[in-house]
Amino acid sequence: MLRELRDYSRMAAGIVGMQRAVYPSDAVKFVRDGLDKREEAFLQTAEKVIFQNPNHPYLHMFRLAGCEFQDFAGQVRSDGLERTLLRFYEGGIYLTHDEWKGKTPIVRSGVEIPSRVEDFRNPLTEGWLQNSSSGSTGKPIRSSRSTAALIHAAAYHGLRALEFGDPGCVWIDVKGILPSPSGLNSVLRGRRCGTPIDRWFTAGSAFADHGHYLLLTRAMVTIGNCFGAGAPYPEYLPYNDFLPVAEYVARRRAEGRTCVIHGFASPLVRIAAAALEKGLDISHAIFMCGGEALSPAKRKVFESAGARAFSSYVISEVGNVGAACSQMAGSCVHLFEDAIAAIGIRRPGVDDDDPEMRSLHFTTLAPYAPNVFINVEMDDDGIIGPAPCDCIYARSGFRRQIDRINSFAKANPQGATFHRNDLVDVIEQILPLRLGGSPGDYQLMECEAANGQTQVRLLVSPRAGVGDTARVREVFLTVMRPRWNGAVATREWIFSEGVEVVIAEPIATRTGKVHPVRLLSAYSRTEATNGR
Repeated sequence: MLRELRDYSRMAAGIVGMQRAVYPSDAVKFVRDGLDKREEAFLQTAEKVIFQNPNHPYLHMFRLAGCEFQDFAGQVRSDGLERTLLRFYEGGIYLTHDEWKGKTPIVRSGVEIPSRVEDFRNPLTEGWLQNSSSGSTGKPIRSSRSTAALIHAAAYHGLRALEFGDPGCVWIDVKGILPSPSGLNSVLRGRRCGTPIDRWFTAGSAFADHGHYLLLTRAMVTIGNCFGAGAPYPEYLPYNDFLPVAEYVARRRAEGRTCVIHGFASPLVRIAAAALEKGLDISHAIFMCGGEALSPAKRKVFESAGARAFSSYVISEVGNVGAACSQMAGSCVHLFEDAIAAIGIRRPGVDDDDPEMRSLHFTTLAPYAPNVFINVEMDDDGIIGPAPCDCIYARSGFRRQIDRINSFAKANPQGATFHRNDLVDVIEQILPLRLGGSPGDYQLMECEAANGQTQVRLLVSPRAGVGDTARVREVFLTVMRPRWNGAVATREWIFSEGVEVVIAEPIATRTGKVHPVRLLSAYSRTEATNGR
């Protein structure tokens, strides 16, 4: 309680500062200036945070690799950032996802390097907009954004408005309330970016369960509005019903207005599906989808409703990674190279049925990034290459793209993120203990229904002796509930609706081995998603 009081007091002060801050008047120039300075900005941050801290884990890696700061800076300036980062990776300067989170020790050249999650936080910036990743161990990873970082993100939003918007566009958010900061940040910055948010729709929530977050959200919007934000208050949707959003988009369409709707992919698909079911005209609507891969099934629903859908790629601990332009389709985005450097490392698949993948490793460049990372793996794969388009992003300098983005060790149902290794504990230990059976009797699968909805399917072997699927489902949801954390607390019913329990033998790989967690999203590895 005291921590929340402190955090939200800081948030209130941060909102005031955010409204008083100077925003970029020219998003294109802002981005180009950042691209010109990216290498020097990175070197300055690395020198202050890593090379001047004798206990920093990265410094130990550099010294084991025989590299001091002058060597490091010289290579970046002579060979370029990405080529140097690849060389660093080969020299042992990187972090796997589990090493960063402290689940496995960092060992280089036979030496174990002590580290904590906190060691990688950026001490040069003081953030106030708190965000927690959906830590499936029940211990969320907290990160925060400063006003400078939010202004940088606003420049990206300015590029999006230039690429997709027109003077008559209606901007709509379908996002959660606090403790998830995404919706609040979006509505508070909208007017300052020249794209005021017209309506903010969010999943309903019982006041008894999350009443203080409903009140806190309203209070923060009020504070912002007192300083000129002009932000809408959230409108709560009926249980499991996205029809009100579809009806509103259809009304605006009847007025000749184009709507741009931003949110997680699966809830946005349900808006398009509701419009199709009721025969509503939402043609020409633009859906900006985050949180999950924009698969062919999802695209089909949007296109059937006469709408278009595009991807955005955000990692809470890294920042804004990229966004799609109007010439892209599926899980393809322009890489925001002014703030992020990315390399792809070939590695074998997670299990026997997975093909070889190119694991994405990210390096943060901006001095106000929430964490200082060099070659950190976030368990996503994708193909990095030139962006063959002529759009506002390319003309601003973002000439590389990441295509076929896929999470190979994370489940992302309805925008929540659960890591494969953490889910194994639930499937192999907790469920057998509570329901009966043995570890091999349960298997969790992420899959996709024909309507484009991302689902979680729990297979239960008949030999476990558990015939009541409703009871299995309730126990599973009870176990998962504390692991949802703030990011999805008020969207619990959306996630719950996507959970299916089936009495069936778990599916084995080609070698006959049963993996407790199988994340089935092979579509993004087999289909070229750039639409040209």
